[in-house]
Amino acid sequence: MTAALPVQTSFDELGTPLHSVTFVIVDLETTGGSAEDDRITEIGAVKVRGGELIGELATLVDPGRGIPPQITVLTGITESMLVGAPKPDEVVASFLEWSRGCVIVAHNAPFDLGFLAAAARRAGMAFPSFTVIDTARLARVALTRDEAPDCRLSTLARVLRSRTVPNHRALADARATTDVLHVLLERVGPLGVKTLEELAAFSRHVPEHVRRKRHLASDLPHEPGVYVFRDGLGRALYVGTSRDLRTRVRSYFTASETRKRLQEMVGIAERVDHIPCVTTLEAAVRELRLIQSEQPRYNRRSRFPEKAVWLTLTDEPWPRLALARRPKRDGTWLGPFQTAHAAELAKSALLAAFPLRQCTSRIARKPSPGSACVLAEMGRCGAPCEGAIPPEDYAAVVAGVRAAMDDDPAPVLDAHHDRFARLVEQERFEEAGTHRDRLVAFVRAAARGQRAAALVRIDELVAAAPPDRGWRREPASGPDVDWEIHLVRRGRLAGATVVPRGASPYPYIDALVATGETAPSAKGPAPAATPAETALVLDWLSRDGVRLVRSTEPWAVPARGAMRVLDTLPDVPARRRR
Repeated sequence: MTAALPVQTSFDELGTPLHSVTFVIVDLETTGGSAEDDRITEIGAVKVRGGELIGELATLVDPGRGIPPQITVLTGITESMLVGAPKPDEVVASFLEWSRGCVIVAHNAPFDLGFLAAAARRAGMAFPSFTVIDTARLARVALTRDEAPDCRLSTLARVLRSRTVPNHRALADARATTDVLHVLLERVGPLGVKTLEELAAFSRHVPEHVRRKRHLASDLPHEPGVYVFRDGLGRALYVGTSRDLRTRVRSYFTASETRKRLQEMVGIAERVDHIPCVTTLEAAVRELRLIQSEQPRYNRRSRFPEKAVWLTLTDEPWPRLALARRPKRDGTWLGPFQTAHAAELAKSALLAAFPLRQCTSRIARKPSPGSACVLAEMGRCGAPCEGAIPPEDYAAVVAGVRAAMDDDPAPVLDAHHDRFARLVEQERFEEAGTHRDRLVAFVRAAARGQRAAALVRIDELVAAAPPDRGWRREPASGPDVDWEIHLVRRGRLAGATVVPRGASPYPYIDALVATGETAPSAKGPAPAATPAETALVLDWLSRDGVRLVRSTEPWAVPARGAMRVLDTLPDVPARRRR
């Protein structure tokens, strides 16, 4: 039997059970309240795990200066007591080594951690980035005013029946804080706080209308997939993906979710649906399709197809470049662009290389004599409006535009490089930047379009890759996965499956092909899927380790296409930014 490979997952997705966390509860006595100006006089710390005591650390510290009388009255620590005590750098070094890998707990943690960090800095030591739990802050959230009128350590120790009475000595106060911590953990456990991450989030303020919706995640599995928040009428509010559906959705009901819009969304939500997925690509595609079909109003960054802009050649006797929301399926197109401004930049790049007409009026097949615009006088238009260019010559210009969009962008590059170089030489950096922006917009759009067109032409493609270990979360006794298999038809994800380790992939591939979604064969930029979905599929196919298993047609982009020049576009000197 083959042993399952270990999976490295993030704490954010897995969660660290509280019973396995080692806590170091620390308390300091100091010469005053300023971490920069005052010094540590005593440190006490208690190390516990699973409610059991592991060890204690306590020592006086020589601050290298006198102790104010009021501090001596408060703590009972005199200057004579500190004679021969270790120096702060020795104590801090020992404490950091003793606390390595632990979670630090303190009452009013910024005070204690501030002094420790300042002492480490003065000693030339790096201060680690600990996970910190503040029992004062946790108590403010876990206890009501009726239970505890304030959150001072002495009050909490009395209210929560600590076995140790705090007395402004470091070890006694650390022991009292330990008792307070354990009681607070008992209080928040029934509220669903089971992991370190949930505890850290719970200790921050969470609106009541958000917290009372935690039950919406109770029936979700610890599996990867897509989740959908819905309101009382069943309308989608928000769609997302996660490696662990239950853990991710529960995070929306804690203080770790700070986005106001999503807190508002949680207040409206009445249920959470989920769709299990076996691969990251399947989850990303399902999320995209749901966003595009249901248009949830809280997916602010969603890219809906109707918002995309395309650059097309119009269907006229004398074609011109125009922006469109829905290009004709049998036309010539470039895009999609996220904004009309980006489309206009690409349009300007093409017009700098080809003398297409730019007027919007319709011109008859046999134009009447008239007066051409100023662009004709500048040589930037063939003036078909007055019959200055024969139809066959204008058709050649249009064919050049199509070739630049679909195959070889060289004419556009040539038209810009010389002009760009001259502008830089003349130190006209703003103009040079404008030319570069136009060229970049065109080349990137052409590269995207050529990559997508190459995939869309393939009726059926099957590809395999090693599994994304960070995505799949099999139980320790469950089957390990050898391959992720995806079926792609005309740029659309038609199916996904995984192959258990040691199994032959071919029966799984045959079953996937037989049961996969069908895809329409209409012409156009996105006949079977949205451009965004095809882009997701292309990104996955471009990953290291992906292998093509079957393909009905060769998959290839133009040899002289736009992709070959993406990394060679000119840059504007830094002086442009002055």
